[in-house]
Amino acid sequence: MQTMPAHAAHHDDREIETLEEFDATVSARGTLAGHRVQAVDLTDRTRELLTTDTAGAVFLGCAMRGDADAKVRADGALVFPPVPDLPFDPYRGLVYSPDELFASLADGYEATPDALAYAWFQRTKADRDIYASMLRSVHDDSVSDALDELLSGARVVGVMGGHAMARGTEEYAGAARLGRELARAGFTVATGGGPGAMEAANLGAYAAPFDDEMLTESLELLGKTPHFTPSITQWAAAAFEIRARRPQGGRSVGIPTWFYGHEPPNAFASHIAKYFANATREDGLLARSDAGVVFLPGAAGTVQEIFDNATPNYYESRGEPTPMVLVNRAHWTEKLPAWPLLRSLARSRSMEARIALVDRIEEAPEALKRLGG
Repeated sequence: MQTMPAHAAHHDDREIETLEEFDATVSARGTLAGHRVQAVDLTDRTRELLTTDTAGAVFLGCAMRGDADAKVRADGALVFPPVPDLPFDPYRGLVYSPDELFASLADGYEATPDALAYAWFQRTKADRDIYASMLRSVHDDSVSDALDELLSGARVVGVMGGHAMARGTEEYAGAARLGRELARAGFTVATGGGPGAMEAANLGAYAAPFDDEMLTESLELLGKTPHFTPSITQWAAAAFEIRARRPQGGRSVGIPTWFYGHEPPNAFASHIAKYFANATREDGLLARSDAGVVFLPGAAGTVQEIFDNATPNYYESRGEPTPMVLVNRAHWTEKLPAWPLLRSLARSRSMEARIALVDRIEEAPEALKRLGG
């Protein structure tokens, strides 16, 4: 069964991202000097801040009382105060959860933090305001840092495919079985975090600890709201209903973007690293898929991902080439002939032994194992 390392064990031990870590550090070390405290509400830790050395510390978006703020600044700490009236926290220490992004879904998707962050992005993305663009960059950097900590030591397989794949189709069921098999083989499944093929693979990983009946039931229930249009609210609610019926599903990662705001994140990824910058998100998803990538049939976005992945494999700029498995012979040789080009690129290079084309989704896990040695 797949495991995802616990968060706290792997980050830089000077980074403090929760109140529990703050308390543990103060009691064990008796100092906060040189530490980084990230997005922790310290309004009830005034006594600790007043009595602990904070020289050289950095407080990123930590709420604190005025006397504590004045004291840590006098110590020589840097204080970046929380940013008021933002629908997201640019300094966040952890990746998102589905419950966090979809909070208030009962009032309609428009009321959720996910929708509010997208609306803010729409308002600010074209106005060339250095302040707004800086907040987006800080947020995305915080998310990348949290994602690296989360995935430290995991064997990550990326599953790429389009958002157009509807619930209730045989293709969707196949993508879910793929995600389940990869999770059961000990991999951490990572997707683009959106609907369609992405949701199906995250659903499969969620279903990994359960019996076949759970996946069959879930596919049937989801088939009643096949697409996220016309109602994201109903589409998301169906996923949360499955999670409520069968809590404690398997863990996986979704890496979506607000850049395509018409496309909501899916609720089956246990951890969601959501970005404003799509380029950062694309590169981050592929760079972290260190155990290989499976490419399901998709359109322009999936073609782009194939070659975004092929380039570092060709130049070996990230070290040894990682496995690439393309699924559906007709799609990748006739409809969108990416496979012949990939094969020509790979010829007589070390990546040649790391690429495969399979016809059926069921063949992908075996191909991955074969290519990975």
